[in-house]
Amino acid sequence: MPFLKTCNGRFEAAASIIQIMLELRIQQHFIDSADLQYQVAETLAKPLDAGVQALMACVTSGGKVLVCGEGSAAALAQYFASLFVGGFERERPELAAIALRHEGLGDPAYASLARQVRALGQAGDVLLLLTSTGEEEGLMRALHAAHERDMTAIALTGKGGGSVAKALRETDVHVGIPHDRAARIREVQQLALHCLCDGVDAQLMGDQDAVA
Repeated sequence: MPFLKTCNGRFEAAASIIQIMLELRIQQHFIDSADLQYQVAETLAKPLDAGVQALMACVTSGGKVLVCGEGSAAALAQYFASLFVGGFERERPELAAIALRHEGLGDPAYASLARQVRALGQAGDVLLLLTSTGEEEGLMRALHAAHERDMTAIALTGKGGGSVAKALRETDVHVGIPHDRAARIREVQQLALHCLCDGVDAQLMGDQDAVA
């Protein structure tokens, strides 16, 4: 029995240490995310402002936004489209946005996004790209298709932007998040999407005491 008590005591102590380490690891995620957002706030304000103006030119001329990403970025694309159509924090008329998806076209994944851009995109529309690396072939093809349609592109990237950033035109917008870790890039991208939605709402409906 003393032996069992000793074993149990050691097990409980080890479990307690593991729990503390996990809690510290979780806290570090919050700290690292907040630090990065603070560091890039000034840097990203200008390109995000340009992104808002590109979206405004699109929606005020009756255009639409096509949004796409691959992997986890596809979920962010769907998220942005739902906010753009349904409204961010205020009631307003619906704005046109479509999240492009791979399935159901019978094409290889790398070709389907470009096909949808060619089918749905028109001059004056905007293509919003979400990527952490900027190297996905499907997004590159979608970007080229958008340029063929005389669309403006807004690219939210990480890790320097890769091939996507190099393929952007002067009239496009690059919101580059200077970080290599995908989780941190996605977190800032989601905040950037909120900034784009809020900026459009503020331009359409007037400023609000809002930012808190």
